[in-house]
Amino acid sequence: MQTLREVLDQAQQRGVAIGHFNISDLVLLKAVASAAQELSVPVLVGASQGERDFMGVRQIAALVKSLREESGVPIFLNADHTHSLAKAEEAARAGFDSIVFDLSAMPWDENVRQTREAVTALKSISPSILIEGEIGDIGTGSEIHETTIDLSKGLTTPAEAKQFVEATGIDILAPAVGNMHGMSRSMVRGEARKHLDIKRIAEIKAATQVPITLHGGSGTDDEDFRKAIAAGINIVHINTELRVAWRQSLEASLARNPDEVVPYKILPPVIEAVKEVAISRLKLFNSVGLVAQA
Repeated sequence: MQTLREVLDQAQQRGVAIGHFNISDLVLLKAVASAAQELSVPVLVGASQGERDFMGVRQIAALVKSLREESGVPIFLNADHTHSLAKAEEAARAGFDSIVFDLSAMPWDENVRQTREAVTALKSISPSILIEGEIGDIGTGSEIHETTIDLSKGLTTPAEAKQFVEATGIDILAPAVGNMHGMSRSMVRGEARKHLDIKRIAEIKAATQVPITLHGGSGTDDEDFRKAIAAGINIVHINTELRVAWRQSLEASLARNPDEVVPYKILPPVIEAVKEVAISRLKLFNSVGLVAQA
């Protein structure tokens, strides 16, 4: 099986991006894995601290490992938005392929110092593990916001990005480029879309020459996704869109079967609904190279 670094390198060469989908239960995990298997494309399964606390760190790792071995599809596991070295080390020892060490809410100097220390500590546990650092302001929480947040503030500059990468030794950078976690209600209704600073993405890529992650991808305009990947985005995070599909399809399944109490009879439509979202995003993220050649 290829390593995550090898898959990232290939994605960069082909002009495509790896889809990253957060999961917090077996329904979401099965949906994401099935989508990747159907399309025969690599995928990153993400689990934040809260999601790992709910499912179990070693339990998630075991499930992903078994799905990867059974399907033969490159399914990688990322410890998303990890805010302490202890939690990061726990994920590294469990066999995660990558860790987002996120101290972006801290002062710059403290973010640099602790991220640099984390890179050294985590690679001593697993030399092949990839460490992602984050700078800029992209908000918190993959949830529904009542109003649209101003995404023009707290953006990452190319100079900051270059300085952070060189000072910390991270493998992957997560900048703020007009993205944000979660979606507004108008985005859920399809009335609004996020728009990214494509020029800034290209400048950050040129300055850092490392893989770049787009966090908070849910609700982003499709054409902006295409342009962002062409400009240098290598990983795209989708979470809220899956959660909305999970919630809406679960409510519909319960409404259709008000007397049903058997989970494996209620949940298959939920898996299919989430899978449809993952497939649509994976097709988009993996078609950029072909579109550019057309």
